[in-house]
Amino acid sequence: MRVLGIDPSVQSTGFGIIEYSNNTYTVLSHGVIKPSRQQLFHHRINEIRSRLEELIKEYRPEEVAIENPFYSRNVRTAITLGQVRGAVLVAVATHDCSLHDYSPLEVKKAVTGYGQAEKDQVRTMVKMLLNIQDEKLETDASDALATAFCHLNTRIFQQKIKESGG
Repeated sequence: MRVLGIDPSVQSTGFGIIEYSNNTYTVLSHGVIKPSRQQLFHHRINEIRSRLEELIKEYRPEEVAIENPFYSRNVRTAITLGQVRGAVLVAVATHDCSLHDYSPLEVKKAVTGYGQAEKDQVRTMVKMLLNIQDEKLETDASDALATAFCHLNTRIFQQKIKESGG
């Protein structure tokens, strides 16, 4: 199974693509989409959508997982994040991928075992679990990989339950 994980943000949207096969996780790609701050807002949103569509075309993930914060302390930030999320939804729907939401707590717990883990702890565990040697792994990319990892583990668990007749 191949999964695209996304950590949405207007300034730096993280992405990570992981394939799980024969009990092995393989990172196919990871990085961040950073639209220029000089662009108008709607062009930045469109760039995120366009780049995600390119990734979906190139890597053909079977499913997409997105980190979805339940709240924001700042209304403006929440609205902006909602607009970025809309761009993600359009990109995913255009390519008929299934989309799965995970809270930051679920993602952190899946990767570190602790739902309140700090970003550096998540990055360290992602690098360990996925055997990533990249010392410059950006936080947004590691969060996206963590989201994909969380989803893969959820699907693997569901499959094992199904196979056991549960």
